[in-house]
Amino acid sequence: MNKSVRRAVIALAIAALATAGLILMGVRQSMGATCEVCVTYNGQTACRTAAGTDEEEATRTAQQNACALISAGMTQTIQCQNRVPDSVTCE
Repeated sequence: MNKSVRRAVIALAIAALATAGLILMGVRQSMGATCEVCVTYNGQTACRTAAGTDEEEATRTAQQNACALISAGMTQTIQCQNRVPDSVTCE
């Protein structure tokens, strides 16, 4: 590989890393809250953590994920998601 090709490859790699870094920073900024939710349904308890743009979205997503583990079918899933969580911890 000659010098000009090597320089072009290095420049391209640096540009790709910079772009990836900017994308990662944007994603982190858009995720404003992380919450852990524990919910009990039909005698089973599950806890899950999720991120969202605000605490409401993060809490809702975490509860949906927890309910997916301990409910079966649409009716049970909806009932579980409508329960008051046992605990909610947000950062």
